[in-house]
Amino acid sequence: MTLAKICGLTTPETLDAALDHGAAFVGAVTFGRSPRHLDPLEAATLFDRARGRAKVVSVVVNPDDMLLTTLALSLRPDFIQLHGSETPERAVEIRRLTRARLIKALPVRDAADLAAADAWTGVADHLMFDARPPEGADLPGGIGHAFDWSILSGRAFDRPWFLAGGLDPDNVTRAIRVTGAPLVDVSSGVESAPGVKEPARIAAFLKAVAEA
Repeated sequence: MTLAKICGLTTPETLDAALDHGAAFVGAVTFGRSPRHLDPLEAATLFDRARGRAKVVSVVVNPDDMLLTTLALSLRPDFIQLHGSETPERAVEIRRLTRARLIKALPVRDAADLAAADAWTGVADHLMFDARPPEGADLPGGIGHAFDWSILSGRAFDRPWFLAGGLDPDNVTRAIRVTGAPLVDVSSGVESAPGVKEPARIAAFLKAVAEA
């Protein structure tokens, strides 16, 4: 059974849609350049309703210690998702500072990029294979691009991993069948505009995952 994460939630209505339709993970993005950005206090207020219903994930990009400490004290996430150029050594510090489990997003364009997973053995609890953004892109993810899913077919990794990048309610079933992904992540694929999630699309996505 594949589990799903709905990322970049910013309103009670969309968070409730994710929770009510079976999301196992819900994500709050704290990154100023993202259209899905929530500051730590906003995220803590919104995501309190998710406690005990789904794992709360704080998505950050090259965070400093001050931000991490603030998130740990206010949002109290189950997971920190590292979506920048963080090293395994920095990730060990982040785990110590926040006491949260770690998801490390790795940008993927072709099969050679999967080799980066090896450096995260014993460091990250989960990996996330996300489409590599185009050169010069402002955001490291959430841009709605997919990579060639077939490069993951038949591959085994030493910890659970997410498939991300370009997923939506219409293609996620096929993506799961091609890759065998145990976990999937969506953000822009359930939006009507950047940062504007649609409850109906969230419900449709989670239904498609459940039926894959």
